Amino acid sequence: MHYGWPSPSLLELQGNSSSIEVSNDEGSWMAVMPLLGALLGALIVGVTVDILGRKNTIILTTFPFFAGWIMVAYAKSVVIFYIARFIAGVADGWAFTAVPMYIGEIADPKIRGLLGSGVSVTWIFGILLINLIGSYLSITVTALISSLLPVITFMTFIWMPESPYYLLMRNKPKEAKKSLQKLRGLQDVDNELTRLSIAVKTQTSNTGKFLDLFTVKSNRKAVLIIMILRATQQLSGTTAITFYTQPIFKEAGDEISSELATIIYFTVQLILTMLCSTIVDKTGRRPLLILSITGSGIVLFIEGTYFYIKSNVNFDVSRFSFVPVAALIGFVILFSLGMQSIPILMLGELFPANVKAFALCLADIYFSILATIVSKFFQIMKDSFGLICIVIFVPETKGKTLEEIQMHLRGEKENTVSEIEGEIDDFFTK
Repeated sequence: MHYGWPSPSLLELQGNSSSIEVSNDEGSWMAVMPLLGALLGALIVGVTVDILGRKNTIILTTFPFFAGWIMVAYAKSVVIFYIARFIAGVADGWAFTAVPMYIGEIADPKIRGLLGSGVSVTWIFGILLINLIGSYLSITVTALISSLLPVITFMTFIWMPESPYYLLMRNKPKEAKKSLQKLRGLQDVDNELTRLSIAVKTQTSNTGKFLDLFTVKSNRKAVLIIMILRATQQLSGTTAITFYTQPIFKEAGDEISSELATIIYFTVQLILTMLCSTIVDKTGRRPLLILSITGSGIVLFIEGTYFYIKSNVNFDVSRFSFVPVAALIGFVILFSLGMQSIPILMLGELFPANVKAFALCLADIYFSILATIVSKFFQIMKDSFGLICIVIFVPETKGKTLEEIQMHLRGEKENTVSEIEGEIDDFFTK
């Protein structure tokens, strides 16, 4: 919701009736401030997720998220808006590291894609919600309503179980078993607990260090994959479009209002991201990524061509005023089928337990820098360069356990879940 806030609110702040004068430059800094805050949050979270735990770190984010909304509600100057959104960004840096990690560690391999994609589904829902509220209510009322969400999160998430991976890392096998029993809805979880114990012991046999991300071959390969996915995702301009959706539609000058066009845009994005989350475990990650990036590149090229002709060529484009809206809707459909959710999903899949905190911290910093550059110096650009890299480098993780993914990155023969369970049964039989 903090990310979607600029879309309806900057138009109000820069309108004639606003009590606070906000220039275009100040507005752009206001928009990207959460990304700058996320840099600090990502640096902090590398410590908190391994000391406080995944669950407690997520709970901790509710406090700065809440404080950010209260400050936005009563802000009387641009500086207060900067501070409020920076604080919210710090919380975002925590959340976007801890949440994919938590989901990746608690999920059964068969539905990990569905649950991991839920991060993007709820992210888009928040953007849609803030555009719905912010388009028809004042900034103060919108912020006060939004502040209820962190409160609800705090009151509900305290009842969630901690990640069994984290509990095993802290040498708490009894608590890890209780967590697994609650997560799976089963009493007999001994086989899975044994598998997790072996995996955690193997992955944490050497205390992870930040440099391990680059000195260990499998980690280095995972870092490269994430950097490719995140770069391709952000260079499509998706974050910039999120920040400036209503101004884009207003400039396009189509017959429908910018508010309605924005709501339609994010509604379509939400529906398609939900569709992706339901099929990603059946189709796999790679096919959706390839389809998504190819289609997105084509429609963004059409979008960019329209605005270039409108601004630089002596040609009447009034007959083609539907193109910007149609192209953006086409973009959101194709982008949401893969590139919206899969990069975030794979954050929780590719790294071993001993360096996962460092890896997600690095990934969030990298994301924040990329998104800031693209959003601050906003222009819609096609992202066709990413396609070949995805075909060559990005592995398929559908239906694989986190241990099998690590074996693939190390270049070892991958065992299936059934083979691993068979080995465990043989071990106990002997």
